[in-house]
Amino acid sequence: MSIERYTGLAQALHWLTAAALCFVLPFVWVAENFPPGPIRTFWYMAHESMGISVFLLILLRLTWRWRHRVPAYPAGTRRLMRLIAGLNHGLLYAVLLAMPVTGYLMAGNGQDVPFFRVISLPGFEKNEALGQLANTLHVWGQFAVYGLIILHVAATVWHVAVRRDGLLERMLPEQRH
Repeated sequence: MSIERYTGLAQALHWLTAAALCFVLPFVWVAENFPPGPIRTFWYMAHESMGISVFLLILLRLTWRWRHRVPAYPAGTRRLMRLIAGLNHGLLYAVLLAMPVTGYLMAGNGQDVPFFRVISLPGFEKNEALGQLANTLHVWGQFAVYGLIILHVAATVWHVAVRRDGLLERMLPEQRH
């Protein structure tokens, strides 16, 4: 059975995004466990920098996807399943773009935002109401990210373990035998 795959660049961007997400969450959890000071500031900077990296990766992925068609689903994939997958992907893209924006609106509220201590993104005048709204959206957004990623991974596991239809292989390099 021949599997149509995503391009090598699309695969690389997908797995880089997954790796970045594995870092962005623990960095903030670590930061929250330190009292205010340089160690806490470092971990927040790492979290914010990874968030900006996720934003840039998603923009690259969307640009690439806009210019390249999605590979065909495995034979026998029902229309409803394709619709749910498309909805999940679309929501993931939207939330993964919104999270860094709300994070920037929190972090840049009255100060510049360092990006891996290499460059500093300009902040803006302090606005308490905007900061509170951004914080609320960011907190709720994290639960959307968790749910959508769990659904994405669970569906992939189901395709691998139950359907055995080669869906995961679309996002993996071709194996030479």
